Amino acid sequence: MPGMWWVVGTALVLGLVSAYLIWTAGRVQRLQVRAESAARALDAHLLRRAAAAAVLAEQRYGVELYAAARIALDAVPEEREAAENDLTRQLRGVRLDPDDPACGAVIAASRRLALARQVHTDLVRDARSARGRPVVRLFRMGRGREWPRYFDIDDPTLAPRADVTTG
Repeated sequence: MPGMWWVVGTALVLGLVSAYLIWTAGRVQRLQVRAESAARALDAHLLRRAAAAAVLAEQRYGVELYAAARIALDAVPEEREAAENDLTRQLRGVRLDPDDPACGAVIAASRRLALARQVHTDLVRDARSARGRPVVRLFRMGRGREWPRYFDIDDPTLAPRADVTTG
Protein backbone atom coordinates (compact mmCIF):
# COMPACT_ATOMS: atom_id res chain seq x y z
CA MET A 1 0.00 0.00 0.00
CA PRO A 2 2.79 2.56 0.58
CA GLY A 3 3.64 2.34 -3.16
CA MET A 4 0.05 3.19 -4.04
CA TRP A 5 0.23 6.60 -2.29
CA TRP A 6 3.38 7.42 -4.20
CA VAL A 7 1.57 6.74 -7.51
CA VAL A 8 -1.47 8.79 -6.43
CA GLY A 9 0.76 11.66 -5.25
CA THR A 10 2.73 11.64 -8.48
CA ALA A 11 -0.46 11.60 -10.55
CA LEU A 12 -1.87 14.48 -8.50
CA VAL A 13 1.31 16.56 -8.93
CA LEU A 14 1.41 15.85 -12.68
CA GLY A 15 -2.26 16.80 -12.95
CA LEU A 16 -1.69 20.09 -11.12
CA VAL A 17 1.39 20.92 -13.19
CA SER A 18 -0.50 20.11 -16.40
CA ALA A 19 -3.45 22.27 -15.33
CA TYR A 20 -1.09 25.15 -14.55
CA LEU A 21 0.66 24.84 -17.92
CA ILE A 22 -2.66 24.72 -19.79
CA TRP A 23 -3.93 27.74 -17.88
CA THR A 24 -0.68 29.64 -18.52
CA ALA A 25 -0.75 28.81 -22.24
CA GLY A 26 -4.34 30.04 -22.45
CA ARG A 27 -3.46 33.25 -20.63
CA VAL A 28 -0.52 33.93 -22.94
CA GLN A 29 -2.78 33.30 -25.95
CA ARG A 30 -5.54 35.59 -24.64
CA LEU A 31 -3.09 38.41 -23.85
CA GLN A 32 -1.53 38.09 -27.29
CA VAL A 33 -4.94 38.25 -28.99
CA ARG A 34 -5.97 41.25 -26.89
CA ALA A 35 -2.71 43.07 -27.75
CA GLU A 36 -3.29 42.39 -31.46
CA SER A 37 -6.87 43.68 -31.19
CA ALA A 38 -5.65 46.80 -29.39
CA ALA A 39 -3.10 47.36 -32.17
CA ARG A 40 -5.88 47.23 -34.77
CA ALA A 41 -8.02 49.64 -32.72
CA LEU A 42 -5.06 51.99 -32.33
CA ASP A 43 -4.49 51.91 -36.09
CA ALA A 44 -8.14 52.77 -36.71
CA HIS A 45 -7.96 55.74 -34.31
CA LEU A 46 -4.74 56.94 -35.94
CA LEU A 47 -6.45 56.88 -39.33
CA ARG A 48 -9.51 58.72 -38.00
CA ARG A 49 -7.39 61.46 -36.49
CA ALA A 50 -5.32 61.89 -39.64
CA ALA A 51 -8.47 62.03 -41.77
CA ALA A 52 -10.05 64.62 -39.46
CA ALA A 53 -6.83 66.64 -39.55
CA ALA A 54 -6.78 66.51 -43.36
CA VAL A 55 -10.35 67.83 -43.49
CA LEU A 56 -9.47 70.59 -41.04
CA ALA A 57 -6.35 71.52 -43.03
CA GLU A 58 -8.34 71.71 -46.28
CA GLN A 59 -10.83 74.06 -44.65
CA ARG A 60 -8.50 76.28 -42.68
CA TYR A 61 -4.88 75.63 -41.97
CA GLY A 62 -3.25 74.94 -45.28
CA VAL A 63 -0.44 72.98 -46.75
CA GLU A 64 1.79 71.99 -43.83
CA LEU A 65 -0.98 70.43 -41.72
CA TYR A 66 -2.51 68.82 -44.80
CA ALA A 67 0.86 67.36 -45.83
CA ALA A 68 1.44 65.96 -42.33
CA ALA A 69 -2.04 64.42 -42.31
CA ARG A 70 -1.54 62.85 -45.76
CA ILE A 71 1.87 61.49 -44.79
CA ALA A 72 0.33 59.95 -41.66
CA LEU A 73 -2.48 58.41 -43.73
CA ASP A 74 -0.09 56.99 -46.33
CA ALA A 75 2.83 55.99 -44.07
CA VAL A 76 4.22 52.47 -44.24
CA PRO A 77 4.49 50.68 -40.88
CA GLU A 78 8.21 51.45 -40.48
CA GLU A 79 7.58 55.20 -40.85
CA ARG A 80 4.26 55.39 -39.03
CA GLU A 81 5.50 56.51 -35.62
CA ALA A 82 7.50 59.40 -37.07
CA ALA A 83 4.60 60.46 -39.28
CA GLU A 84 2.15 60.42 -36.37
CA ASN A 85 4.52 62.41 -34.17
CA ASP A 86 4.90 64.99 -36.93
CA LEU A 87 1.11 65.24 -37.26
CA THR A 88 0.79 65.73 -33.49
CA ARG A 89 3.37 68.55 -33.60
CA GLN A 90 1.53 70.20 -36.50
CA LEU A 91 -1.80 69.96 -34.67
CA ARG A 92 -0.33 71.48 -31.54
CA GLY A 93 0.85 74.43 -33.62
CA VAL A 94 -2.62 75.51 -34.70
CA ARG A 95 -5.38 77.20 -32.73
CA LEU A 96 -8.22 74.74 -32.26
CA ASP A 97 -11.63 76.21 -31.49
CA PRO A 98 -13.80 73.56 -29.77
CA ASP A 99 -16.94 75.29 -31.05
CA ASP A 100 -15.89 74.70 -34.66
CA PRO A 101 -17.12 71.26 -35.81
CA ALA A 102 -13.93 70.48 -37.78
CA CYS A 103 -11.70 71.41 -34.84
CA GLY A 104 -13.99 69.55 -32.46
CA ALA A 105 -13.67 66.43 -34.60
CA VAL A 106 -9.87 66.61 -34.43
CA ILE A 107 -9.89 67.22 -30.67
CA ALA A 108 -12.29 64.30 -30.08
CA ALA A 109 -10.30 62.00 -32.37
CA SER A 110 -7.11 62.94 -30.52
CA ARG A 111 -8.70 62.13 -27.15
CA ARG A 112 -9.93 58.75 -28.39
CA LEU A 113 -6.48 58.11 -29.84
CA ALA A 114 -4.85 58.87 -26.49
CA LEU A 115 -7.12 56.35 -24.79
CA ALA A 116 -6.51 53.71 -27.48
CA ARG A 117 -2.76 54.29 -27.18
CA GLN A 118 -2.88 53.79 -23.41
CA VAL A 119 -4.94 50.59 -23.71
CA HIS A 120 -2.56 49.29 -26.38
CA THR A 121 0.50 50.09 -24.28
CA ASP A 122 -0.96 48.34 -21.23
CA LEU A 123 -1.90 45.22 -23.16
CA VAL A 124 1.45 45.03 -24.95
CA ARG A 125 3.23 45.36 -21.61
CA ASP A 126 1.12 42.56 -20.11
CA ALA A 127 1.57 40.28 -23.13
CA ARG A 128 5.33 40.83 -23.23
CA SER A 129 5.57 40.21 -19.50
CA ALA A 130 3.62 36.95 -19.79
CA ARG A 131 5.70 35.79 -22.77
CA GLY A 132 8.92 36.62 -20.94
CA ARG A 133 8.28 34.28 -18.03
CA PRO A 134 10.69 31.35 -17.83
CA VAL A 135 8.02 28.62 -17.98
CA VAL A 136 6.46 30.25 -21.06
CA ARG A 137 9.84 30.48 -22.81
CA LEU A 138 10.79 26.95 -21.75
CA PHE A 139 7.64 25.42 -23.25
CA ARG A 140 7.57 27.94 -26.14
CA MET A 141 3.98 28.89 -25.45
CA GLY A 142 4.15 32.03 -27.58
CA ARG A 143 5.54 30.42 -30.69
CA GLY A 144 3.88 31.16 -33.97
CA ARG A 145 3.13 34.77 -33.05
CA GLU A 146 5.28 37.86 -33.21
CA TRP A 147 6.17 39.63 -30.01
CA PRO A 148 3.74 42.49 -29.45
CA ARG A 149 5.31 45.85 -30.28
CA TYR A 150 4.82 49.16 -28.56
CA PHE A 151 3.71 52.09 -30.69
CA ASP A 152 5.84 54.94 -29.42
CA ILE A 153 4.21 58.27 -30.13
CA ASP A 154 3.90 61.55 -28.23
CA ASP A 155 0.77 62.08 -26.19
CA PRO A 156 -1.79 62.93 -28.89
CA THR A 157 -4.17 64.78 -26.56
CA LEU A 158 -4.84 68.28 -27.83
CA ALA A 159 -6.01 71.10 -25.64
CA PRO A 160 -8.20 73.70 -27.29
CA ARG A 161 -6.56 77.10 -27.17
CA ALA A 162 -8.42 80.19 -26.18
CA ASP A 163 -7.25 83.69 -26.95
CA VAL A 164 -6.77 84.62 -23.31
CA THR A 165 -3.85 86.58 -22.01
CA THR A 166 -2.52 85.92 -18.57
CA GLY A 167 -0.98 88.59 -16.50
